[in-house]
Amino acid sequence: MNLRPIGKTTIRVSEIGFGCWTMGGPNFSPATGQPIGWADVNDEDMVAGVKVGLDAGVNHWDNADVYGNGRAERTLAQCLAKLGVARSTQVIATKVGHFKGTAPYAMAPSNIRYQCEQSLRNLRTDYIDLYYIHHGSYIGPDYDHKQHDYLHEAAAEMHALKKEGKVRAIGQSAYTDEDFTRAIPVLKPDVLQNKANLRYDPFIRPGCALQKLMDQHGCTFVAFGPLDQGILLDKFDPEHPPKFEEGDYRNNRKDFTTDALRAVKDKLRRVGERFDLDKLSPEDRTSALSSIASRWVLAHPHVCSTIPGFRNAKQARSNIKGATDAPMSEADVTWLREVFAGEEQPKWT
Repeated sequence: MNLRPIGKTTIRVSEIGFGCWTMGGPNFSPATGQPIGWADVNDEDMVAGVKVGLDAGVNHWDNADVYGNGRAERTLAQCLAKLGVARSTQVIATKVGHFKGTAPYAMAPSNIRYQCEQSLRNLRTDYIDLYYIHHGSYIGPDYDHKQHDYLHEAAAEMHALKKEGKVRAIGQSAYTDEDFTRAIPVLKPDVLQNKANLRYDPFIRPGCALQKLMDQHGCTFVAFGPLDQGILLDKFDPEHPPKFEEGDYRNNRKDFTTDALRAVKDKLRRVGERFDLDKLSPEDRTSALSSIASRWVLAHPHVCSTIPGFRNAKQARSNIKGATDAPMSEADVTWLREVFAGEEQPKWT
């Protein structure tokens, strides 16, 4: 497993890490009631998946306080403890910014500190390797119900936590170029995060605004959703779109419809022809598509890690295939970009 640096720090992460959102199971937004989780998970399946990752050299685990409202953090800690993993060998990331508890807004400095302390307890650790602000909008209600800009005080609190040794590196997850542009000079993050895959590449596309910001500020990029929640693995039948459990975020997505899945399936057929996938078994073909999707993202400047999610050992084995294959050629990167041109999804919200 190749390791890549987090910004200008000494922290090095596996180029394929594992996203832990699935560990939180079903969840709902307290503000809107909309599903923001996943189908329920089996703890033993998660342990088996984590072991597959560890055996392959995965050292990067991406979590958040809002994933199952702490359940995902506790599950990760439980998995690592059961497997007897030394804390110093792993890079654990978590985030703050969506879960506000009883504070008026999640970016309030007091809430950032409280959630950091709670994440430390959930993760059974005394430091967090990568601590992200999980949202790009720092403007929200204060204790007098007035709109308040928390950016500077939130940044100060994050750096205070770093100075105290509770955080090793600071990250910014955001959803628009405007939010990244505003936050980066103030927060001074080491690493940025957003979705990036064959169907959605505005933050890693050559010449894009964020690439220029990363050049200027020395940040690297962690890409979530490299497999687009399984859509890029050709695992869904367009004629029988999947139905997900209550509390599963995917129920909100318009990409799991017949028309959307048909469009992707046609592009994946062309991918199969170019990369000679038709001769493979169904399981090997899925792993090969996973490898192609992750290696395509990893071929872009500044990307230090992709973090596909997983629910079990089978999915974990599929995730790591890209780490054992050769880096993608420039010709294949260009060809894939052209195949999926026009496939771009709306801005992630």
